[in-house]
Amino acid sequence: MKYLLDIWRQRDKDTDGSFRTYLYETDSDTVTVASALSELNKRKELADIEGVVSGRIVWECSCMQKKCGACAMLINGKPRLACDARLSDNKSGRLRIEPLRKFPLVADLTVNRQIIFDDLRQMQVWSESDIFADDRNNTVMYEASRCLQCGCCLEVCPNFAVGEKFFGMSAMVPASRLLAGMTGSSFDRLRKQYGKVITDGCGKSLACRNICPAGIDIEGLMARSNAAVLWKWFSKRRSRHDNGNNT
Repeated sequence: MKYLLDIWRQRDKDTDGSFRTYLYETDSDTVTVASALSELNKRKELADIEGVVSGRIVWECSCMQKKCGACAMLINGKPRLACDARLSDNKSGRLRIEPLRKFPLVADLTVNRQIIFDDLRQMQVWSESDIFADDRNNTVMYEASRCLQCGCCLEVCPNFAVGEKFFGMSAMVPASRLLAGMTGSSFDRLRKQYGKVITDGCGKSLACRNICPAGIDIEGLMARSNAAVLWKWFSKRRSRHDNGNNT
């Protein structure tokens, strides 16, 4: 089978970029975009269909097994992991491969997703005491632990933009894991941050609902976390109100 791969080439963020088309041939219907990119980069001379020779394609990968999220990119307009996208999924024989557009470009298909981790740090998504899973929160904590921090959910979110106050689902998911088991002052600290950077900014478009490569139930986690945060808030407010009436 012959495939035409329209791949975005851009040396760095300060230069202009464009799509270049490469021919890739294979007898296998299990070849992924990641495998094809690796094979293209192994060629002695990487020439497009017009014969123009260029340097190796810059892209990221690590596990190649859908576990790390490093190879997230746009494939035919949809954010996907290159290691999980087969060429044969596209019956036309032509694929458009480009970098995620919500993040600063590094080169070609590689972007800088440091904002995801900066947001987690700013949100203080950590616990100062031990948290244990039990029958009450085990499902939630396990589901949230599967997040790859790949950025696919942010790519489709109409409310997320780098540097804005809404941190998106890549922050909500790990926060939901902690909120499920936190208590006391640690919970109060994260609850306040959650309200500022998640609840107040989410437009509930749920564009992220079916985009997660790991298949995480983002909608379910968000509903649980929102309920936990609001329930604690209302409980404390009511407690203060009742105590005030009893004095």
